[in-house]
Amino acid sequence: MMPYRTLTWSILLVVTCALSSCSSDQFDEENYGVKYADECEVCKIVSMEITALLAESAHKHEVLETGYSVEKSRTKTKYTQSELRLLETMEAVCERLLTYSVHKERQDWTRFARGTSETFRTLEGLVEKGVKVDIGIPQELWHKPSAEVSYLRTQCEVLIEDHEDKIETWYFKKQESESLEDYLCRQRVLKAKDRSCLDILPAQVKDESKASRQKKKRKKEQKTEL
Repeated sequence: MMPYRTLTWSILLVVTCALSSCSSDQFDEENYGVKYADECEVCKIVSMEITALLAESAHKHEVLETGYSVEKSRTKTKYTQSELRLLETMEAVCERLLTYSVHKERQDWTRFARGTSETFRTLEGLVEKGVKVDIGIPQELWHKPSAEVSYLRTQCEVLIEDHEDKIETWYFKKQESESLEDYLCRQRVLKAKDRSCLDILPAQVKDESKASRQKKKRKKEQKTEL
């Protein structure tokens, strides 16, 4: 049972938050460490996943036949250029986000990513060594979708519903010349002040860029020595 003082303090926090009209994400972040995806993160991640899903289906060579008139020949369309492919992609993308985890050791949008976070890898390592670990969550639930990931999935559904026409226009007319991130997020969904996450590279890309710069620097130093 929760101690009386702790229970009283929790109730006080809820009441204070309600009276001051503070947002639920502020309350969750301050008191439970829950930080929900902002609009930029949602748009960026959804754009990435739609692009990835389309890339996965790009190898399909099926030809679809449409039309029901007995007087006219049925229209043939390549699957990769079809509306069906787009619809299947948009139906699958939000559910796909449930495979994400929150990597709390990261501070930018890359905190949402697949794979076990460094924090949970450390905890699992302790458990394997026989250390008793109690974080208030049963171990069997450690890898279930967190509140942040569930919220990300919900916001994905909202984004798809609100901007389905824009995604469709990009798919049929712009995907060869523009990325979905630029077309949808940078140009149509996000305000200028909310686009900061679009310019942040994933940690892996940063590491590769850093390694490349260091390699060039070493080569330059070697030439200088010669």
